Amino acid sequence: MSEFRDWYNGVPFFTRYWMTFTIVLSLFGKFGLVSPYYFILDFYYFFNQFQIWRPLTALFYYPINPGTGFHFLINCYFLYNYSQRLETGMFAGKPADYFYMLLFNWVCCVIIGLLVKLPVLMDPMVLSVLYVWCQLNKDVIVSFGFGTRFKAMYLPWVLLAFNLVISGGGIMELLGILIGHLAFFLLFKYPQEFGGPALLTPPAFLKQLFPDTRYVGGFGTAPQARVPTRPGNTVFGGHNWGRGQTLGGN
Repeated sequence: MSEFRDWYNGVPFFTRYWMTFTIVLSLFGKFGLVSPYYFILDFYYFFNQFQIWRPLTALFYYPINPGTGFHFLINCYFLYNYSQRLETGMFAGKPADYFYMLLFNWVCCVIIGLLVKLPVLMDPMVLSVLYVWCQLNKDVIVSFGFGTRFKAMYLPWVLLAFNLVISGGGIMELLGILIGHLAFFLLFKYPQEFGGPALLTPPAFLKQLFPDTRYVGGFGTAPQARVPTRPGNTVFGGHNWGRGQTLGGN
């Protein structure tokens, strides 16, 4: 038990509670402790009955049954693995920034969910976080099923194709990719490559609630701002943490 407690307490803060609430609410619905109907996102009850908890519970709840149990476990693995890597990598020491990105992705999921009548939001939310990590670690080699290895930048699309072929789905994955791409663009590409303002900078009260901490290390690198150089000059400096093994390259 002490080993489990040590492992659990070692999981980064936001990843830990996101995973915990997901497992707890899903099991509550599975065993009938609370009717799953009170967890899902429903336009009518949210706006007309003011059941304002539904967007939050729809994020954490996932219906577990013989047909969805394996998919739920895969989602939990992706949640734990890639949220943890982001939280201790690119967002290491900046909990408010990571929380603000999660908040942005969640709001996008809720808006789309209300528009297209998605009852649960776990799939697009997890895929959006996975997509951001993959964009920050494009050349890292990942493994997927039967030892297949490829660059991380292709992983979200492989998952989309896999679910399209296996279950006839893919819509949830596509929504997660679109939300993740929007978050990545606003966080990194727009301010760094296009010179725009940092639109996803957390407000001051979040910085006070989750103050920055000192952290050495990281996993993944943000896109580099374009630096004009004269011919023959080389720009040195900067670290490239967490790139992992790469394919090819000249």
